[in-house]
Amino acid sequence: MVLYFSRSQIAARRMSKFLAMLAAAMLVVQSAAAQLRIEITEGMVAPTPIAIADFTGSDGEANDAGREIASIISNDLLSSGLFDPVDSAAFIAPPSSPGIKPNFANWTPLGVKGLLVGSAINDDEGNLRIEFVLWDVVTGRDLSSGTGTADPNSLRQLSHKIADLVYEEFTGDAGYFDTQIVYVAESGSQSRRIKRLAIMDQDGHNHKFLTSGLDLVLTPRFSPTTQEIAYLNYFNEEPNVYIQDIRTGRSERLGSFPGMTFAPRFGPRGDRLIMSWAQDGLTDIYEMDLRTQEIRQLTKSSSIDTSPSYSPDGRRIVFESDRAGRQQLYVVDNDSSNLQRISFGEGRYATPVWSPRGDIIAFTKMHKGTFYIGIMNVDGSGERLLAKGFLVEGPTWAPNGRVLMYYKQEPFESDGTGGTTSLYRVDITGFNERRIITPSDASDPAWSPLRR
Repeated sequence: MVLYFSRSQIAARRMSKFLAMLAAAMLVVQSAAAQLRIEITEGMVAPTPIAIADFTGSDGEANDAGREIASIISNDLLSSGLFDPVDSAAFIAPPSSPGIKPNFANWTPLGVKGLLVGSAINDDEGNLRIEFVLWDVVTGRDLSSGTGTADPNSLRQLSHKIADLVYEEFTGDAGYFDTQIVYVAESGSQSRRIKRLAIMDQDGHNHKFLTSGLDLVLTPRFSPTTQEIAYLNYFNEEPNVYIQDIRTGRSERLGSFPGMTFAPRFGPRGDRLIMSWAQDGLTDIYEMDLRTQEIRQLTKSSSIDTSPSYSPDGRRIVFESDRAGRQQLYVVDNDSSNLQRISFGEGRYATPVWSPRGDIIAFTKMHKGTFYIGIMNVDGSGERLLAKGFLVEGPTWAPNGRVLMYYKQEPFESDGTGGTTSLYRVDITGFNERRIITPSDASDPAWSPLRR
């Protein structure tokens, strides 16, 4: 696939008039001419009306590929909870080409703030040639434009990239639509559960299985390159750490780690793995150098230290420990210094994950028989609970640090039925919780970085 975009007038033409679309959000604006920065931290955000016109062919009419592109972009933006794509049935004479300036009098009555128009034309080599322009309907100026070329089989990925651009123009944050989710697909009875690794686009499309189900697999984690996954594979009841290349399907066994209690996570540069490991009755945090496979111990105590996660710069680590008598969250420098407890609320805290932005830590909380997904600042302040249920666990961050995915398990019935597990995602505002449809039960998701 050849995929590229040329972008124009992006930072300089981000218009302050778009501030009205997120009136309920916290806003930080340097000046009217500076790059717009919108911080969405809490409270319900009013979705912004936007028009996504079907992309047209060489004859100026919408074609199948163009309709699919517009549909994918609209669904991406709608799923974020920040946009309200207007039904195309309400459009009046959309431009037949991205090179034609729209008649904004046709769009203002719809209340839309932005208009995306584009074309999708097959070239002589069978590739799709894409061109698009994103317009500010209020000022009548183009915010950004771009071109791209891709194999038709990559149409969905190309559409996600355009949706990311629209998202960035309106919010100031990087998008997250051109990403993938790896998770554990579950099937069979509870007594004979089959668990396989599966991967899909963030919207649930392009689903495929990565392992056969013959061995028990758990806790997959993406590398920063998006091309590798680390996971646990239990063979003969012994945990083995594997790394799989997504492109080739080839797996490499790093070694057996009897007593491992939590699967490894990659460091921010992809050259290290961090894990919890029980030895001689003690469970501590260890780090493996993938170049030399040397292992270094980072914590040493008589308590259970587990579920480690790196900060984005790799200098600090958050983990859970029962050293205070029950599970709480702690932060420590990568040289084992400056250990600090950061959770002090009621209940128990587990599975902390550092945000890619470095400003927030997500966690699982258990209190009075209910499970929660929550977030807090790095110093432990500002705790907020975003989702709850019989069992909710395993938070993972979208690469822009503004959306979380996790899984929920329903209660079991008295006859042993029930207990289904599903993937969900929610904005850090606590709104827009959505279930992700998968072919079977699903647990333990991991969100990839943006694809390159």
